[in-house]
Amino acid sequence: MDFFIVVLRSSSGYWVALCLENGIVGQGETRDGAIAKLKEAIESFQEVYKSEPDIHCAPVPIKELHEFLTVELQEPTSEIYELRAVYA
Repeated sequence: MDFFIVVLRSSSGYWVALCLENGIVGQGETRDGAIAKLKEAIESFQEVYKSEPDIHCAPVPIKELHEFLTVELQEPTSEIYELRAVYA
């Protein structure tokens, strides 16, 4: 089981979880739902990655993280984001 850093944010009534190590995203109606979907996606990706090592896997660039955090915003906000450690 590996350790991943995840950023969570609310988007259009859902929660979105972004894994910073590989850019995989999970979405759910709750924070825990988004984390559960993310874990499923990470585990699935890891299985494929083991058998097909030519698949690209890289950390999320700062520009993409900024876009993830500011999407749907028209002006600065005091919205709260959450970082979590996730084991998958």
